[in-house]
Amino acid sequence: MIRSARLLAALSTPALMLASCANAQTGESDAAPAAAAFETTDVAGFEEPWAIAFAPGTATLFVTEKAGSVKLIDTKTGETATVAGAPTVAYGGQGGLGDIAFLPAEAASTLTARTIYLSWAEAGENDTRGAVVGKGKLVCSAPTTCAIEGLSVIWRQTPKVTGRGHYSHRLAFSPDGKYLYVASGERQKMQPAQDTAATLGKIVRLNLDGTPAAGNPMADTSKPGGGGVTAEIWSLGHRNILGMAWDAQGRLWEVEHGPAGGDELNLVAAGANYGWPIRSNGEHYNGDPIPDHAADDGFAQPALSWNPVIAPGGMIIYTGDQFPAWKGHALIAGLATQAIVDVAIEGEKAREVARHEFDSRLRAIAQGPDGAIWVAQDGKGARLLKLTAK
Repeated sequence: MIRSARLLAALSTPALMLASCANAQTGESDAAPAAAAFETTDVAGFEEPWAIAFAPGTATLFVTEKAGSVKLIDTKTGETATVAGAPTVAYGGQGGLGDIAFLPAEAASTLTARTIYLSWAEAGENDTRGAVVGKGKLVCSAPTTCAIEGLSVIWRQTPKVTGRGHYSHRLAFSPDGKYLYVASGERQKMQPAQDTAATLGKIVRLNLDGTPAAGNPMADTSKPGGGGVTAEIWSLGHRNILGMAWDAQGRLWEVEHGPAGGDELNLVAAGANYGWPIRSNGEHYNGDPIPDHAADDGFAQPALSWNPVIAPGGMIIYTGDQFPAWKGHALIAGLATQAIVDVAIEGEKAREVARHEFDSRLRAIAQGPDGAIWVAQDGKGARLLKLTAK
């Protein structure tokens, strides 16, 4: 059952309500009193949650756990359950079960049956791994009795490589519901992010069945199938994208991890190259320098970057009425920062306006049907929190 509401002390005491007015180039900030406070309800516990998403038109929140379970919670009653039919995943490091997404066009007052998309890490030959996306049908005979049926892989990251990091595998549907965008991390291999014969370090744009969408900027229509995996690419030069969201103008934004410094928020444009690993506002972990982004370097510039990093988890762009001050803002779950990072979008640039601090790493964030904010902590024994206006 849902536990009784408690006001998070760090958000109810003015002296501890911290806001960060970030420099648009570095993300460095000075603390100031935050304008918004909220009540926090501790709702339920999960093991290593990675993503949370409401089934459109319902009050049912779905949670992926990295080791390979899909859970749900009826947010009206607090009842939780395991969803049958989850895929076998390559669990370890940053790998495992990833994102979960539902078609907005299938919103309904009850679950019954609807399309479900999942991403996960899949094992390959010779100790290789790669991200995949699967599509199936979610069938529910009762509010908390659900199973995934007919799940099949519709897209694979190319190529599979060794290592267990930077899968990204974040999913986002276009506002018109016609296309699926998949964030494909560079798997800590760096150079493939610039290789258009690979989908590592890219955002790909697909039809709902996983095939390359028509009109992708690098498709070669002279070749059968439109040029193989190159025909999937929407943008390139990315490192490790962990958040994607659409704004009210129908523009796609993504937030990604930099190396030692240089986390980025980017406005995504078709065919744009975001520079990794040739450009970054951070440096390699061993201290080796990387040239900073520059206006004349030929790459797309970040709308905002952070140094020190925020270590982003998931991201939403808020559209609800419960928190008017946040409407149209990007809200980013912070891992190392242990905070919700509030970013105002200003044209093609962005400005951090506040950090709402917690006492734990934050992995995932979602907006509820009533405009409340739901946040999942990171790691084992993580808690699911609901944030409501005071």
